[in-house]
Amino acid sequence: MSSDPNSQTSAPNPYWVLLTVSLCTMLYSMTVTVVNVTLPQLQGSLSASPDQIAWVVTLNVVGTAIVTPMTGWLTSKLGQRYLMLGSVGGFAVASFLCATAESLGPMLLYRVAQGVFGAPIVPVSQALVLASFSSDKRAMAQGFFGMAVVAGMGLAPVIGGYVAEHYNWRAIFLLLLPVCGAAILMTLVFIRQAGRAEGHRLDWTGFLSLSVGIACLQLLLDRGESLGWFSSGEVLLYLAGLILASYLFVVHTATCDQPFFNRELLRDRNFSVGLMLVCFYGMLNFTPITLLPPMLQNQLGYPDSLVGWLLAMRGLGMIGGFYVAGRMGRVDPRISMGIGFAMIGVSGLALATVQPDYAANWVAWAGLLQGIGSGILWVPVTTAAFSTLPDRLLPDGAAIFHLLRNVGQSVYIALSFLVVVRSSQINYGELVQNLSPLNDRLTLPWVTGLWGIDNVAALRAASSESFRQAQLIAFNNAFLLYSWTCFAVIPIVFLWRKPAAAT
Repeated sequence: MSSDPNSQTSAPNPYWVLLTVSLCTMLYSMTVTVVNVTLPQLQGSLSASPDQIAWVVTLNVVGTAIVTPMTGWLTSKLGQRYLMLGSVGGFAVASFLCATAESLGPMLLYRVAQGVFGAPIVPVSQALVLASFSSDKRAMAQGFFGMAVVAGMGLAPVIGGYVAEHYNWRAIFLLLLPVCGAAILMTLVFIRQAGRAEGHRLDWTGFLSLSVGIACLQLLLDRGESLGWFSSGEVLLYLAGLILASYLFVVHTATCDQPFFNRELLRDRNFSVGLMLVCFYGMLNFTPITLLPPMLQNQLGYPDSLVGWLLAMRGLGMIGGFYVAGRMGRVDPRISMGIGFAMIGVSGLALATVQPDYAANWVAWAGLLQGIGSGILWVPVTTAAFSTLPDRLLPDGAAIFHLLRNVGQSVYIALSFLVVVRSSQINYGELVQNLSPLNDRLTLPWVTGLWGIDNVAALRAASSESFRQAQLIAFNNAFLLYSWTCFAVIPIVFLWRKPAAAT
Protein backbone atom coordinates (compact mmCIF):
# COMPACT_ATOMS: atom_id res chain seq x y z
CA MET A 1 0.00 0.00 0.00
CA SER A 2 2.83 2.39 0.81
CA SER A 3 4.34 1.87 -2.64
CA ASP A 4 1.16 2.98 -4.33
CA PRO A 5 1.58 6.50 -5.68
CA ASN A 6 -2.04 7.12 -4.89
CA SER A 7 -1.23 6.94 -1.20
CA GLN A 8 0.77 10.18 -1.47
CA THR A 9 -1.53 13.11 -0.91
CA SER A 10 0.85 15.96 -1.63
CA ALA A 11 4.36 17.02 -2.62
CA PRO A 12 7.01 16.68 0.10
CA ASN A 13 6.93 20.43 0.81
CA PRO A 14 3.38 21.40 1.84
CA TYR A 15 4.03 25.11 1.25
CA TRP A 16 4.54 24.54 -2.48
CA VAL A 17 1.26 22.64 -2.48
CA LEU A 18 -0.37 25.59 -0.71
CA LEU A 19 1.03 28.04 -3.26
CA THR A 20 -0.10 25.89 -6.19
CA VAL A 21 -3.66 25.33 -5.02
CA SER A 22 -3.95 29.01 -4.07
CA LEU A 23 -3.10 29.99 -7.65
CA CYS A 24 -5.55 27.44 -9.08
CA THR A 25 -8.37 28.67 -6.83
CA MET A 26 -7.46 32.29 -7.53
CA LEU A 27 -7.96 31.50 -11.21
CA TYR A 28 -11.57 30.49 -10.64
CA SER A 29 -12.38 33.32 -8.23
CA MET A 30 -10.99 35.90 -10.68
CA THR A 31 -13.73 34.91 -13.13
CA VAL A 32 -16.44 36.25 -10.84
CA THR A 33 -15.07 39.72 -10.17
CA VAL A 34 -13.48 40.33 -13.55
CA VAL A 35 -16.75 39.59 -15.38
CA ASN A 36 -18.96 41.60 -13.04
CA VAL A 37 -17.15 44.83 -13.86
CA THR A 38 -18.26 44.52 -17.49
CA LEU A 39 -21.87 43.38 -16.96
CA PRO A 40 -23.34 46.66 -18.35
CA GLN A 41 -21.00 46.46 -21.36
CA LEU A 42 -21.96 42.83 -21.89
CA GLN A 43 -25.63 43.77 -21.62
CA GLY A 44 -25.33 46.21 -24.51
CA SER A 45 -23.10 44.02 -26.65
CA LEU A 46 -25.26 40.91 -26.26
CA SER A 47 -28.62 42.76 -26.37
CA ALA A 48 -29.76 41.46 -22.98
CA SER A 49 -32.06 42.84 -20.29
CA PRO A 50 -30.76 43.46 -16.73
CA ASP A 51 -32.19 40.19 -15.42
CA GLN A 52 -30.93 38.26 -18.47
CA ILE A 53 -27.37 39.54 -18.13
CA ALA A 54 -27.41 38.34 -14.52
CA TRP A 55 -27.54 34.80 -15.98
CA VAL A 56 -23.91 35.31 -17.03
CA VAL A 57 -23.12 35.15 -13.31
CA THR A 58 -25.81 32.83 -11.97
CA LEU A 59 -25.59 30.09 -14.61
CA ASN A 60 -21.84 29.95 -14.09
CA VAL A 61 -22.49 29.37 -10.39
CA VAL A 62 -25.20 26.79 -11.18
CA GLY A 63 -22.74 24.82 -13.32
CA THR A 64 -20.31 24.91 -10.42
CA ALA A 65 -22.97 23.90 -7.90
CA ILE A 66 -24.10 20.88 -9.91
CA VAL A 67 -20.64 19.44 -10.51
CA THR A 68 -19.07 20.29 -7.12
CA PRO A 69 -20.62 17.27 -5.30
CA MET A 70 -19.11 14.98 -7.96
CA THR A 71 -15.62 15.96 -6.84
CA GLY A 72 -15.19 12.93 -4.59
CA TRP A 73 -16.20 10.50 -7.34
CA LEU A 74 -14.08 12.31 -9.96
CA THR A 75 -11.09 12.23 -7.61
CA SER A 76 -11.50 8.47 -7.10
CA LYS A 77 -11.54 7.94 -10.87
CA LEU A 78 -8.88 10.42 -12.00
CA GLY A 79 -6.82 11.28 -8.91
CA GLN A 80 -6.21 14.76 -7.57
CA ARG A 81 -3.41 15.64 -9.99
CA TYR A 82 -5.17 14.63 -13.19
CA LEU A 83 -8.46 16.09 -12.02
CA MET A 84 -6.81 19.44 -11.32
CA LEU A 85 -5.06 19.40 -14.69
CA GLY A 86 -8.28 18.55 -16.53
CA SER A 87 -10.23 21.20 -14.63
CA VAL A 88 -7.76 24.01 -15.29
CA GLY A 89 -7.32 22.96 -18.93
CA GLY A 90 -11.05 22.81 -19.58
CA PHE A 91 -11.49 26.13 -17.79
CA ALA A 92 -8.91 27.69 -20.12
CA VAL A 93 -10.75 26.44 -23.23
CA ALA A 94 -14.10 27.70 -21.90
CA SER A 95 -12.56 31.12 -21.12
CA PHE A 96 -11.26 31.40 -24.68
CA LEU A 97 -14.69 30.50 -26.06
CA CYS A 98 -16.31 33.18 -23.87
CA ALA A 99 -14.12 35.75 -25.62
CA THR A 100 -15.53 34.63 -28.98
CA ALA A 101 -19.26 34.75 -28.07
CA GLU A 102 -21.42 36.90 -30.36
CA SER A 103 -24.79 36.51 -28.62
CA LEU A 104 -26.25 35.74 -25.20
CA GLY A 105 -26.96 32.04 -25.85
CA PRO A 106 -23.40 30.92 -26.62
CA MET A 107 -22.05 33.13 -23.84
CA LEU A 108 -24.30 31.42 -21.29
CA LEU A 109 -23.26 27.99 -22.59
CA TYR A 110 -19.56 28.85 -22.28
CA ARG A 111 -20.08 30.35 -18.81
CA VAL A 112 -21.76 27.12 -17.70
CA ALA A 113 -18.73 25.26 -19.07
CA GLN A 114 -16.46 27.52 -17.03
CA GLY A 115 -18.45 26.62 -13.93
CA VAL A 116 -18.45 22.90 -14.72
CA PHE A 117 -14.68 22.71 -15.26
CA GLY A 118 -13.93 25.08 -12.40
CA ALA A 119 -16.15 23.25 -9.89
CA PRO A 120 -13.61 20.64 -8.67
CA ILE A 121 -10.81 23.19 -8.23
CA VAL A 122 -11.90 24.64 -4.88
CA PRO A 123 -12.84 21.41 -3.03
CA VAL A 124 -9.76 19.55 -4.32
CA SER A 125 -7.57 22.49 -3.32
CA GLN A 126 -9.08 22.67 0.15
CA ALA A 127 -8.76 18.91 0.61
CA LEU A 128 -5.06 19.19 -0.35
CA VAL A 129 -4.53 22.01 2.15
CA LEU A 130 -6.25 20.08 4.95
CA ALA A 131 -4.27 16.92 4.16
CA SER A 132 -0.92 18.69 3.79
CA PHE A 133 -0.86 20.51 7.12
CA SER A 134 -1.21 19.29 10.67
CA SER A 135 -4.17 20.48 12.75
CA ASP A 136 -2.11 23.14 14.53
CA LYS A 137 -1.11 24.74 11.19
CA ARG A 138 -4.40 24.40 9.32
CA ALA A 139 -5.72 27.80 10.43
CA MET A 140 -2.56 29.48 9.12
CA ALA A 141 -2.75 27.56 5.85
CA GLN A 142 -6.45 28.33 5.42
CA GLY A 143 -5.74 32.00 6.10
CA PHE A 144 -3.01 32.15 3.44
CA PHE A 145 -5.16 30.12 1.05
CA GLY A 146 -8.04 32.55 1.45
CA MET A 147 -5.83 35.63 1.33
CA ALA A 148 -4.18 34.55 -1.92
CA VAL A 149 -7.58 33.89 -3.49
CA VAL A 150 -8.90 37.26 -2.35
CA ALA A 151 -5.82 39.02 -3.69
CA GLY A 152 -6.81 37.76 -7.13
CA MET A 153 -10.40 38.80 -6.59
CA GLY A 154 -9.26 42.28 -5.61
CA LEU A 155 -6.80 42.67 -8.48
CA ALA A 156 -9.12 41.27 -11.17
CA PRO A 157 -11.69 44.13 -11.17
CA VAL A 158 -8.97 46.79 -11.40
CA ILE A 159 -7.31 45.12 -14.38
CA GLY A 160 -10.64 44.05 -15.88
CA GLY A 161 -12.15 47.54 -15.56
CA TYR A 162 -9.11 49.16 -17.18
CA VAL A 163 -8.97 46.63 -20.01
CA ALA A 164 -12.74 46.79 -20.66
CA GLU A 165 -12.68 50.60 -20.74
CA HIS A 166 -9.69 50.87 -23.09
CA TYR A 167 -10.31 47.75 -25.19
CA ASN A 168 -13.48 45.64 -24.79
CA TRP A 169 -15.02 42.94 -22.63
CA ARG A 170 -13.56 40.12 -24.74
CA ALA A 171 -10.04 40.97 -23.61
CA ILE A 172 -10.85 40.21 -19.97
CA PHE A 173 -11.45 36.53 -20.77
CA LEU A 174 -8.18 36.36 -22.66
CA LEU A 175 -6.42 37.72 -19.57
CA LEU A 176 -7.25 34.46 -17.78
CA LEU A 177 -5.26 32.30 -20.21
CA PRO A 178 -1.73 33.13 -18.93
CA VAL A 179 -2.89 32.40 -15.38
CA CYS A 180 -4.27 29.06 -16.57
CA GLY A 181 -0.88 28.24 -18.11
CA ALA A 182 0.95 29.02 -14.87
CA ALA A 183 -1.55 26.95 -12.85
CA ILE A 184 -1.11 23.93 -15.15
CA LEU A 185 2.68 24.16 -14.96
CA MET A 186 2.73 24.38 -11.14
CA THR A 187 0.27 21.49 -10.85
CA LEU A 188 2.52 19.32 -13.01
CA VAL A 189 5.53 20.13 -10.84
CA PHE A 190 4.18 20.22 -7.28
CA ILE A 191 1.00 18.10 -7.07
CA ARG A 192 1.46 14.34 -6.99
CA GLN A 193 -1.13 11.86 -8.10
CA ALA A 194 -3.33 10.88 -5.15
CA GLY A 195 -6.89 10.11 -4.21
CA ARG A 196 -7.72 7.34 -6.68
CA ALA A 197 -9.75 4.54 -5.14
CA GLU A 198 -11.25 1.39 -6.58
CA GLY A 199 -14.90 0.64 -5.99
CA HIS A 200 -15.98 4.24 -5.40
CA ARG A 201 -19.24 4.55 -7.29
CA LEU A 202 -21.44 7.53 -8.00
CA ASP A 203 -25.04 7.48 -6.83
CA TRP A 204 -26.53 8.63 -10.12
CA THR A 205 -30.08 8.83 -8.78
CA GLY A 206 -29.03 11.18 -6.00
CA PHE A 207 -26.77 13.22 -8.27
CA LEU A 208 -29.33 13.65 -11.07
CA SER A 209 -32.21 14.49 -8.69
CA LEU A 210 -30.05 17.09 -6.92
CA SER A 211 -28.89 18.56 -10.24
CA VAL A 212 -32.43 18.81 -11.60
CA GLY A 213 -33.61 20.40 -8.35
CA ILE A 214 -30.87 23.04 -8.40
CA ALA A 215 -31.45 23.82 -12.09
CA CYS A 216 -35.24 24.10 -11.64
CA LEU A 217 -34.83 26.38 -8.63
CA GLN A 218 -32.49 28.69 -10.51
CA LEU A 219 -34.68 28.81 -13.62
CA LEU A 220 -37.74 29.43 -11.45
CA LEU A 221 -36.12 32.46 -9.87
CA ASP A 222 -34.55 33.76 -13.08
CA ARG A 223 -37.58 33.36 -15.35
CA GLY A 224 -40.47 33.83 -12.93
CA GLU A 225 -40.68 37.63 -13.06
CA SER A 226 -40.54 37.93 -16.86
CA LEU A 227 -43.07 35.12 -17.40
CA GLY A 228 -45.66 36.28 -14.86
CA TRP A 229 -44.85 33.67 -12.23
CA PHE A 230 -47.50 31.01 -11.68
CA SER A 231 -49.69 32.21 -14.52
CA SER A 232 -47.04 30.72 -16.83
CA GLY A 233 -46.97 27.03 -17.71
CA GLU A 234 -43.18 27.15 -17.97
CA VAL A 235 -42.83 28.43 -14.40
CA LEU A 236 -45.26 25.77 -13.15
CA LEU A 237 -43.13 23.16 -14.91
CA TYR A 238 -40.03 24.41 -13.09
CA LEU A 239 -41.91 24.33 -9.78
CA ALA A 240 -43.11 20.79 -10.38
CA GLY A 241 -39.60 19.70 -11.32
CA LEU A 242 -38.20 21.32 -8.16
CA ILE A 243 -40.74 19.60 -5.89
CA LEU A 244 -40.41 16.20 -7.55
CA ALA A 245 -36.59 16.29 -7.67
CA SER A 246 -36.35 17.45 -4.04
CA TYR A 247 -38.72 14.72 -2.87
CA LEU A 248 -36.82 12.06 -4.79
CA PHE A 249 -33.46 13.28 -3.47
CA VAL A 250 -34.58 13.35 0.18
CA VAL A 251 -36.30 9.95 0.07
CA HIS A 252 -33.47 8.31 -1.86
CA THR A 253 -30.83 9.77 0.46
CA ALA A 254 -32.70 8.52 3.52
CA THR A 255 -33.15 4.97 2.21
CA CYS A 256 -30.14 4.23 -0.04
CA ASP A 257 -27.21 2.22 1.34
CA GLN A 258 -24.57 4.45 -0.27
CA PRO A 259 -26.28 7.76 -1.05
CA PHE A 260 -24.81 10.63 -3.01
CA PHE A 261 -24.97 12.76 0.14
CA ASN A 262 -23.25 10.94 3.02
CA ARG A 263 -25.80 10.88 5.85
CA GLU A 264 -23.01 10.53 8.38
CA LEU A 265 -22.01 14.15 7.73
CA LEU A 266 -25.21 15.45 9.32
CA ARG A 267 -24.52 13.53 12.53
CA ASP A 268 -21.78 16.04 13.27
CA ARG A 269 -23.51 19.03 14.89
CA ASN A 270 -20.75 21.52 14.15
CA PHE A 271 -20.52 20.50 10.51
CA SER A 272 -24.30 20.89 10.13
CA VAL A 273 -24.12 24.38 11.63
CA GLY A 274 -21.15 25.09 9.37
CA LEU A 275 -23.23 24.13 6.32
CA MET A 276 -25.89 26.65 7.27
CA LEU A 277 -23.30 29.36 7.88
CA VAL A 278 -21.39 28.75 4.64
CA CYS A 279 -24.67 28.87 2.70
CA PHE A 280 -25.29 32.34 4.12
CA TYR A 281 -21.65 33.23 3.52
CA GLY A 282 -22.13 32.35 -0.15
CA MET A 283 -25.27 34.49 -0.22
CA LEU A 284 -23.51 37.51 1.23
CA ASN A 285 -20.03 37.27 -0.25
CA PHE A 286 -20.56 37.74 -3.99
CA THR A 287 -23.92 39.52 -4.18
CA PRO A 288 -22.47 43.07 -3.81
CA ILE A 289 -19.97 42.35 -6.59
CA THR A 290 -22.90 41.56 -8.89
CA LEU A 291 -25.18 44.42 -7.84
CA LEU A 292 -22.66 47.25 -7.67
CA PRO A 293 -21.42 47.43 -11.32
CA PRO A 294 -24.85 47.97 -12.94
CA MET A 295 -25.87 50.36 -10.14
CA LEU A 296 -22.70 52.44 -10.34
CA GLN A 297 -22.44 52.48 -14.13
CA ASN A 298 -26.07 52.78 -15.20
CA GLN A 299 -27.51 54.85 -12.36
CA LEU A 300 -24.51 56.92 -11.22
CA GLY A 301 -22.55 57.06 -14.48
CA TYR A 302 -19.22 55.73 -13.13
CA PRO A 303 -16.67 54.57 -15.76
CA ASP A 304 -15.50 50.94 -15.83
CA SER A 305 -12.07 51.78 -14.42
CA LEU A 306 -13.52 53.55 -11.36
CA VAL A 307 -15.93 50.68 -10.74
CA GLY A 308 -12.96 48.31 -10.88
CA TRP A 309 -11.14 50.30 -8.22
CA LEU A 310 -14.22 50.43 -6.00
CA LEU A 311 -14.63 46.66 -6.24
CA ALA A 312 -10.93 46.32 -5.49
CA MET A 313 -11.50 48.10 -2.17
CA ARG A 314 -13.57 45.10 -1.13
CA GLY A 315 -10.69 42.80 -2.08
CA LEU A 316 -8.29 44.99 -0.09
CA GLY A 317 -10.64 44.78 2.87
CA MET A 318 -10.75 40.98 2.60
CA ILE A 319 -6.95 40.80 2.71
CA GLY A 320 -7.06 42.84 5.90
CA GLY A 321 -9.88 40.67 7.20
CA PHE A 322 -7.87 37.49 6.65
CA TYR A 323 -4.94 39.04 8.49
CA VAL A 324 -7.20 39.97 11.41
CA ALA A 325 -8.73 36.47 11.37
CA GLY A 326 -5.23 35.00 11.62
CA ARG A 327 -4.52 37.17 14.66
CA MET A 328 -7.83 36.09 16.20
CA GLY A 329 -6.96 32.39 16.00
CA ARG A 330 -7.39 31.87 19.75
CA VAL A 331 -10.66 33.79 19.93
CA ASP A 332 -13.91 31.83 20.12
CA PRO A 333 -15.02 31.32 16.47
CA ARG A 334 -18.55 32.38 17.40
CA ILE A 335 -17.28 35.84 18.36
CA SER A 336 -15.30 36.17 15.13
CA MET A 337 -18.26 35.06 13.02
CA GLY A 338 -20.66 37.39 14.84
CA ILE A 339 -18.31 40.35 14.26
CA GLY A 340 -17.95 39.41 10.58
CA PHE A 341 -21.67 39.17 9.90
CA ALA A 342 -22.31 42.43 11.79
CA MET A 343 -19.69 44.32 9.74
CA ILE A 344 -21.15 43.02 6.48
CA GLY A 345 -24.63 44.07 7.66
CA VAL A 346 -23.45 47.62 8.39
CA SER A 347 -21.85 47.83 4.94
CA GLY A 348 -25.17 46.76 3.42
CA LEU A 349 -26.97 49.55 5.27
CA ALA A 350 -24.42 52.03 3.90
CA LEU A 351 -24.96 50.87 0.31
CA ALA A 352 -28.74 50.98 0.84
CA THR A 353 -28.48 54.77 1.29
CA VAL A 354 -26.48 55.59 -1.85
CA GLN A 355 -27.90 58.59 -3.72
CA PRO A 356 -26.90 60.24 -7.05
CA ASP A 357 -24.95 63.02 -5.27
CA TYR A 358 -22.91 60.65 -3.06
CA ALA A 359 -19.15 60.64 -3.59
CA ALA A 360 -17.36 57.47 -4.64
CA ASN A 361 -15.64 57.50 -1.23
CA TRP A 362 -18.92 56.40 0.36
CA VAL A 363 -19.06 53.28 -1.80
CA ALA A 364 -15.34 52.68 -1.25
CA TRP A 365 -15.49 52.60 2.54
CA ALA A 366 -18.65 50.46 2.45
CA GLY A 367 -16.87 47.98 0.19
CA LEU A 368 -13.78 48.05 2.41
CA LEU A 369 -15.92 47.29 5.48
CA GLN A 370 -17.74 44.51 3.66
CA GLY A 371 -14.43 42.99 2.60
CA ILE A 372 -13.03 43.07 6.13
CA GLY A 373 -16.15 41.33 7.45
CA SER A 374 -16.01 38.66 4.73
CA GLY A 375 -12.31 38.05 5.39
CA ILE A 376 -12.88 37.71 9.12
CA LEU A 377 -15.73 35.26 8.46
CA TRP A 378 -14.10 32.73 6.14
CA VAL A 379 -11.44 31.28 8.43
CA PRO A 380 -13.69 30.72 11.51
CA VAL A 381 -16.56 29.40 9.36
CA THR A 382 -14.25 26.85 7.72
CA THR A 383 -12.48 25.97 10.96
CA ALA A 384 -15.73 25.62 12.88
CA ALA A 385 -17.35 23.43 10.21
CA PHE A 386 -14.48 20.93 10.05
CA SER A 387 -13.43 21.15 13.72
CA THR A 388 -14.99 17.83 14.73
CA LEU A 389 -15.37 16.07 11.37
CA PRO A 390 -13.34 12.83 11.04
CA ASP A 391 -10.51 12.92 8.49
CA ARG A 392 -12.11 10.15 6.42
CA LEU A 393 -15.12 12.42 5.79
CA LEU A 394 -13.10 15.49 4.77
CA PRO A 395 -13.38 14.95 0.96
CA ASP A 396 -17.17 14.46 1.07
CA GLY A 397 -17.52 17.25 3.60
CA ALA A 398 -15.50 19.70 1.49
CA ALA A 399 -17.61 18.96 -1.60
CA ILE A 400 -20.94 19.50 0.22
CA PHE A 401 -19.51 22.54 2.00
CA HIS A 402 -18.69 24.28 -1.28
CA LEU A 403 -21.89 23.04 -2.91
CA LEU A 404 -24.01 24.92 -0.38
CA ARG A 405 -21.80 27.98 -0.71
CA ASN A 406 -22.37 28.01 -4.46
CA VAL A 407 -26.10 27.29 -4.22
CA GLY A 408 -26.55 30.08 -1.67
CA GLN A 409 -24.61 32.42 -3.91
CA SER A 410 -26.60 31.71 -7.09
CA VAL A 411 -30.00 31.74 -5.39
CA TYR A 412 -29.39 34.98 -3.53
CA ILE A 413 -28.03 36.77 -6.61
CA ALA A 414 -31.21 35.75 -8.47
CA LEU A 415 -33.38 36.93 -5.56
CA SER A 416 -31.52 40.24 -5.42
CA PHE A 417 -32.06 40.94 -9.11
CA LEU A 418 -35.69 39.90 -8.67
CA VAL A 419 -35.99 42.60 -6.00
CA VAL A 420 -34.33 45.11 -8.34
CA VAL A 421 -36.62 44.34 -11.29
CA ARG A 422 -39.85 44.18 -9.30
CA SER A 423 -39.04 47.17 -7.10
CA SER A 424 -37.99 49.34 -10.06
CA GLN A 425 -41.33 48.65 -11.76
CA ILE A 426 -43.27 49.60 -8.64
CA ASN A 427 -41.16 52.69 -7.99
CA TYR A 428 -41.41 53.87 -11.59
CA GLY A 429 -45.19 53.51 -11.49
CA GLU A 430 -45.31 55.68 -8.38
CA LEU A 431 -42.89 58.32 -9.70
CA VAL A 432 -44.51 58.83 -13.11
CA GLN A 433 -47.78 59.66 -11.39
CA ASN A 434 -46.18 63.02 -10.64
CA LEU A 435 -45.78 63.73 -14.37
CA SER A 436 -49.18 65.36 -14.54
CA PRO A 437 -50.59 68.83 -15.35
CA LEU A 438 -51.95 68.79 -11.79
CA ASN A 439 -48.37 68.93 -10.45
CA ASP A 440 -47.66 72.65 -10.03
CA ARG A 441 -43.92 72.05 -9.72
CA LEU A 442 -43.73 71.09 -13.39
CA THR A 443 -44.73 74.64 -14.32
CA LEU A 444 -41.63 76.11 -12.64
CA PRO A 445 -38.68 76.21 -15.12
CA TRP A 446 -36.04 76.57 -12.36
CA VAL A 447 -37.32 73.29 -10.87
CA THR A 448 -37.77 71.17 -13.97
CA GLY A 449 -34.85 72.27 -16.17
CA LEU A 450 -35.04 70.01 -19.22
CA TRP A 451 -38.01 68.11 -17.80
CA GLY A 452 -41.63 68.92 -18.29
CA ILE A 453 -44.88 67.88 -19.91
CA ASP A 454 -45.26 70.65 -22.45
CA ASN A 455 -43.44 68.80 -25.27
CA VAL A 456 -42.40 65.27 -26.18
CA ALA A 457 -38.66 65.80 -25.59
CA ALA A 458 -39.18 67.25 -22.10
CA LEU A 459 -41.65 64.51 -21.19
CA ARG A 460 -39.24 61.84 -22.43
CA ALA A 461 -36.42 63.34 -20.35
CA ALA A 462 -38.63 63.42 -17.26
CA SER A 463 -39.72 59.82 -17.79
CA SER A 464 -36.10 58.70 -18.28
CA GLU A 465 -35.00 60.41 -15.07
CA SER A 466 -37.93 58.85 -13.21
CA PHE A 467 -36.86 55.40 -14.41
CA ARG A 468 -33.23 56.03 -13.39
CA GLN A 469 -34.27 57.09 -9.91
CA ALA A 470 -36.70 54.17 -9.66
CA GLN A 471 -33.89 51.74 -10.44
CA LEU A 472 -31.57 53.38 -7.92
CA ILE A 473 -34.23 53.01 -5.22
CA ALA A 474 -34.61 49.37 -6.28
CA PHE A 475 -30.87 48.75 -5.80
CA ASN A 476 -31.13 50.45 -2.40
CA ASN A 477 -33.93 48.01 -1.51
CA ALA A 478 -31.81 45.04 -2.61
CA PHE A 479 -28.96 46.16 -0.34
CA LEU A 480 -31.42 46.70 2.50
CA LEU A 481 -32.55 43.06 2.13
CA TYR A 482 -28.88 42.10 2.05
CA SER A 483 -28.29 43.90 5.34
CA TRP A 484 -31.32 42.32 7.04
CA THR A 485 -30.06 38.89 5.97
CA CYS A 486 -26.68 39.57 7.61
CA PHE A 487 -28.21 40.51 10.95
CA ALA A 488 -30.74 37.66 10.86
CA VAL A 489 -28.04 34.98 10.54
CA ILE A 490 -26.05 36.07 13.62
CA PRO A 491 -28.13 33.93 16.08
CA ILE A 492 -27.28 30.79 14.05
CA VAL A 493 -23.61 31.36 14.90
CA PHE A 494 -24.26 30.47 18.53
CA LEU A 495 -25.57 27.02 17.64
CA TRP A 496 -21.95 25.93 17.17
CA ARG A 497 -20.33 24.19 20.14
CA LYS A 498 -16.68 24.01 21.10
CA PRO A 499 -15.14 20.54 20.76
CA ALA A 500 -14.85 18.76 24.10
CA ALA A 501 -11.06 18.85 23.97
CA ALA A 502 -11.09 22.62 23.50
CA THR A 503 -13.30 23.44 26.44
